[in-house]
Amino acid sequence: MSNLSAPGSDALSAQVPDYPMPRAADCPFDPPPARHTLQAQASISRVRLWDGSTPWLVTRYADLRALLADPRISADATRLHYPHTGAAQKERRRESRSFVAMDDPEHARLRRMDTAAFSIKHVEALRPAIQAIVDDLIDAMLAGPKPVDLVQAFALPVPSKVICELLGVPYSDHDFFQANSRVLMKRTTTPEQARAATGRLIDYLDRLIGEKLAHLADDLLSTLAARVQAGELSRREAADMGILLLVAGHETTANMIALGTLALLQHPDQLARLRESDDPKVTASAVEELLRYLTITHSGRRRVALEDIEIDGVTIRAGDGIVLANDIGNRDPATFPDPDELNLDRHARHHMAFGFGVHQCLGQPLARVELQVVYSTLYRRIPTVKLAVDLDEIPFKHDGSVYGVYELPITW
Repeated sequence: MSNLSAPGSDALSAQVPDYPMPRAADCPFDPPPARHTLQAQASISRVRLWDGSTPWLVTRYADLRALLADPRISADATRLHYPHTGAAQKERRRESRSFVAMDDPEHARLRRMDTAAFSIKHVEALRPAIQAIVDDLIDAMLAGPKPVDLVQAFALPVPSKVICELLGVPYSDHDFFQANSRVLMKRTTTPEQARAATGRLIDYLDRLIGEKLAHLADDLLSTLAARVQAGELSRREAADMGILLLVAGHETTANMIALGTLALLQHPDQLARLRESDDPKVTASAVEELLRYLTITHSGRRRVALEDIEIDGVTIRAGDGIVLANDIGNRDPATFPDPDELNLDRHARHHMAFGFGVHQCLGQPLARVELQVVYSTLYRRIPTVKLAVDLDEIPFKHDGSVYGVYELPITW
């Protein structure tokens, strides 16, 4: 077996820490306090997961970026020693395989079928429609009672409506797919619950694809259905792809909207900087910095080594599991000076919130446009927005594979 840690990090060798590590109660936006020690002493060390396995944890930005682009590591979740985030995720991967957990050439074959829908040109064409959705939801909040839960009234509906429109999924079904998504996103979900939720979503997407096969329309599910007709894609592959796009398409952006708003409310000088500028470049920069600062995919990118790889004097052996902690890497002081400060003027576009390499997030152009529209609109239209409860009363998603808040009561 490989060394437990890099030379000179005897303190880490003495005890393999559990992962994920807890966040500090008074710093809900920051990665676990222990990450300072991990980064300072070694870029790579062993951690213990929920099932007792001890994969490698990589924490420094340069090594993370190099490994995410390295063909010697595999994203295939069916491989032995793949470091699953929990029993539920392991069951979900068994029940529904998506291209994010595959290697090339299968990964590339399936991913290419969706790239046009998420191209920058296509997504930019959606900006006016996204703006209309955002304005309508703000109108409804302003006309309704106070306080209001921003998650349910705004953060969740914005990306849900957008991804439904893009995919060709009826938004009237949002309670169904959001409820099942929540089951799959929680690390406390049992394998049985994950199997049941996945099965319900597969049946739902398969039914929709059947309807598209009968009546093709101008949406992404119809595009997938056409590929099924052409024999390029199995119906099950199309359903699995639909689940990935539907779940990821609303869960991640919804969490960024709510958590980003909370972070800005806790940093009023930065909120004022964003609210008082009408420069799109300021908004775009703010989005990148909030993505870096929050990194809501806080469970790391999971991989398995295909060959021996040396990092920071440590040899990762072929077959070893690897957790690539992009949330910690995005707080690496060697790459981002004063990394624990939220600075909307920082040039943070090179962050790894969307990953890096061939598996970087397919939907990042859409997420960026959605966040730009939200962050440039919400705080100007409701300039006196504020929390309706104390910070310590807000329920954070410490148990989620995507970080955020369950509720965000606001008033104005």
